[in-house]
Amino acid sequence: MSSSTPPAAPTPTGLILIDKPAKRAVSSVTAVRKVKRALRSGGADVARMRVGHAGTLDPLASGLLIVLVGRGATRLCNDLMNGPKTYEATLDLLKSSPSDDLETETTINDLQRRPTREDVERALEGFRGVIQQRPPAFSAIWIDGVRAFKIARKAAEGRLPEMEARPVTIHELALVEYDFPLLTIRVRCSKGTYIRSLARDLGSAISGHPAVLVRLRRTAIGPYDVANATPLESLPERLTQSDLIPVG
Repeated sequence: MSSSTPPAAPTPTGLILIDKPAKRAVSSVTAVRKVKRALRSGGADVARMRVGHAGTLDPLASGLLIVLVGRGATRLCNDLMNGPKTYEATLDLLKSSPSDDLETETTINDLQRRPTREDVERALEGFRGVIQQRPPAFSAIWIDGVRAFKIARKAAEGRLPEMEARPVTIHELALVEYDFPLLTIRVRCSKGTYIRSLARDLGSAISGHPAVLVRLRRTAIGPYDVANATPLESLPERLTQSDLIPVG
């Protein structure tokens, strides 16, 4: 009696929506690795698969991370990366920092007066639509073959690399809450927009001093919403095709 090798199981293909926590030890790469382990436990040959994500989140940022599983899904990466993204961000008008967030030491701004809600609303108006935005010095942009953040880390105080402004589109910019010195906004924006830069420049427009980003949460990428995502810490130990969102 002859025996035959059973056919290989189909390679899982689809999307997984992850709600990433804001923790220094949890990067976007860390989240993808956890998905890979769960796929492997579910029987997938991860070594022969493509698994990636559609847009990095900084470790201290939380929210939606779309993990792309299988060649059919990873082909969607550019479409998702190029599409609009929505964030909820909180900035502190009393603080500034070289990195425009809490990754570097903050200094206290000397405000002459407390900005009113009317001041905030007036400033927001100037940041809607197509704007010229200067990326943060602490970013992954290339400058003469070197990442900007590497130059910034070595720079003496006040000698951060000069970042060239470029156009980005702010499709929506709304005030969520204002309780001085903290200001929370909702932003729907184009690819290439830095929310840290928006926080910095919005602070300058409101009070005359750059603000610092203290909290960032991505709530949507294109049509995909974080409300439908699985918290990373609740990800099943085994993932199979039935756990993935199909792709057309």
